[in-house]
Amino acid sequence: MVSTSTTSERTADERAILAVLDGLRRAHHEKDAAAIAACYAADAVICDLSPPLAHCGVDVAAKQEWLDGWAGPIEIEPGETSLTVDGDLAVLHGYTQMSGTPNAAGRRISFWLRDTICLRRRAGEWRIAHLHSSVPFHMDGSLRPAFDLQP
Repeated sequence: MVSTSTTSERTADERAILAVLDGLRRAHHEKDAAAIAACYAADAVICDLSPPLAHCGVDVAAKQEWLDGWAGPIEIEPGETSLTVDGDLAVLHGYTQMSGTPNAAGRRISFWLRDTICLRRRAGEWRIAHLHSSVPFHMDGSLRPAFDLQP
């Protein structure tokens, strides 16, 4: 679900933002770390599923090493989302399904995660300025990730 506006400027912004996010999806599918990095601002704060708690910017070599640890494409598909644009700042939040075959697992995996993505427009270009992804975990003391949840 994407919020809309009656102004053509707002619609153009939404299209541009969705194009950045589609580029991110394609770059994961193609396992192209440089294309992933191109979706982010150089100073982006990234709180994704991998340690440490946060990264500043995309380390292309480390990202490519992670991508190379998967057999075949990595699918990143958005579920229900909400997009709000206000001037040069946009916030998208919702669910994303990630699937593929990590070499270490030797089998296909698929799970849903929660995403909040903040984008900023600089010099007319939208880029991801902040990403926060998370997977809930079971609160029974086991600390097991709740990969079985679906929206």
